[in-house]
Amino acid sequence: MELLKLVALDQEDLTVVSAYLQDALVRVGDIAYLPGERRFAIVAKRFAWEEGASAPPQRRLMGLHFERVKAVRVRGIDPKNQDAVLNLLAISFDETDAPSGTASLIFADGGAIQVDVECIEMQMKDLGPVWAAESRPKHDDTPAGRS
Repeated sequence: MELLKLVALDQEDLTVVSAYLQDALVRVGDIAYLPGERRFAIVAKRFAWEEGASAPPQRRLMGLHFERVKAVRVRGIDPKNQDAVLNLLAISFDETDAPSGTASLIFADGGAIQVDVECIEMQMKDLGPVWAAESRPKHDDTPAGRS
């Protein structure tokens, strides 16, 4: 098992990381904004898309963090419901005053987290545990499978 470790320093890098994190399951209690450290971090169970369609589906525990964070806004997510599980669809970036901008974590069911950053400085890393997923996420008109 090879552990994935990625760094994003620009919009193109962030697009690559977003592809690896599609369908990651994030527990609300595993999301943290640390304003004193100017950091936003999450721990998630990402689907291992890189294993390919012929491999048995699996998930991996991973962590990611953005540095140089100025502010974080949440929409459509109840921060009090710590056990709620969110399905991450994508991460996008909108530049405002280069290199500053907003990274948006878009979740199924309309939830979103917007992270205002001085510049893109994000790291993502597998933390080790791997397990069989119940199913492979689907991307059609039906809700994505969760495992």
